[in-house]
Amino acid sequence: MLQEFKQVTQEAGGGRRRWFEDEALELIVWYRGDGACDGFQLCYPGADRRERALTWREARGFSHAVVDPGDTRPDKNLTPVLTPDGAVPWARLEREFDARAARLEPAVRDFVAERLREGAR
Repeated sequence: MLQEFKQVTQEAGGGRRRWFEDEALELIVWYRGDGACDGFQLCYPGADRRERALTWREARGFSHAVVDPGDTRPDKNLTPVLTPDGAVPWARLEREFDARAARLEPAVRDFVAERLREGAR
């Protein structure tokens, strides 16, 4: 079940973010200064075990990426980079999210679930 990290470093600029995680998914939710949800990023393992990130932002809609971890050498620890990726496994993500989101507050759960349904159409 997705659990919230309570001490998340906040970005400058008036909004805030919340971070949830379990053994299979990571969810980051962004809020505007007025408290309304502005977007989310759902990270999950792809069929090839490489991490993927599905991002929805109010101003831009959806984007889907594979996560390049940036640390392929033991003497380097570079910042992960998102690289555009192919098709989104909508049905799988809807099922996974629904199965893991039961403990999320309804406003967060419904916000993300509705966007996933919209994307699947």
